[in-house]
Amino acid sequence: MAKNKNTSPVSFFNSNLITIISISLVLFLIGVFFIVGLMSHDLSVYMKENLSLTIVLKDNVKSADIRQMQHELNVLPFIKTSRYISKTDAAREMADELGEDPQVFLGFNPFLASIEVKLKSEYTHADSLKMVEKKLTASTNVSELVYQKDMMYIVNNNIRQILTALTASIIILILISFTLISNTIRLLIYSRRFLIYTMRLVGATPGFIRKPFIKHSIVNGLFAAVLTILMLIAALYYLESNLEGLGQLMSWHELVVVFAVLLVVGVLISLAAAYFAVNRYLRMERGKLYYI
Repeated sequence: MAKNKNTSPVSFFNSNLITIISISLVLFLIGVFFIVGLMSHDLSVYMKENLSLTIVLKDNVKSADIRQMQHELNVLPFIKTSRYISKTDAAREMADELGEDPQVFLGFNPFLASIEVKLKSEYTHADSLKMVEKKLTASTNVSELVYQKDMMYIVNNNIRQILTALTASIIILILISFTLISNTIRLLIYSRRFLIYTMRLVGATPGFIRKPFIKHSIVNGLFAAVLTILMLIAALYYLESNLEGLGQLMSWHELVVVFAVLLVVGVLISLAAAYFAVNRYLRMERGKLYYI
């Protein structure tokens, strides 16, 4: 882009460096919010899919009927996993939890065989649970269905509120970031306002005048986005090294999507800011250029 004669290479480089760093810091905050939002979504899926429902079977159900029933459960679209728990296994698990075997003082095994199922996350909402409950209790071999209904409702409501708050925060942050980046680019173009006026005097069209500024801003936006991505990778690597299991909450596929979004946002915001900033000086008379 053409430079004013009064603008030294050092000051031009410093202005661009400050602009790139300013944009990258704003994009970093946007990236953090996007990553937290995706992690919250993945965490909600993990929590929902680990809430189990226990299908308690009647005492006289045959083994062949249980195997057939479990096979039928596994092909249902809303079942993620199922696990058969025999009467003996149920007594053993309770003994491990209590530290004492109930069969010793009762003289018999009071537990019934059951099938523990876990649902896919999209079927853990209130409306879906009614349908799931009806399907799971339809068999004559089922005594009852036991699950923490209140817990599922609490998890769904809390996660919905968190995701709504994060979405609103991201939208507000993008609006704020546009203002900050716009002001940063406007300051960079401000030093070249007389150059813009000179180009107007010699007959340059608005599109011709805008082109180098927009091109330059796009390049700055790309550099800022790349710098932001490197900062995020370094931050995630540090967190992964110190917080075990963090990597399970987010896949590389999701990270690539976030990085692509940051590249697009960095370019679009820089482009729009440069466009509006140049337009301001295209419409301004020479006398006003001294008083802004």
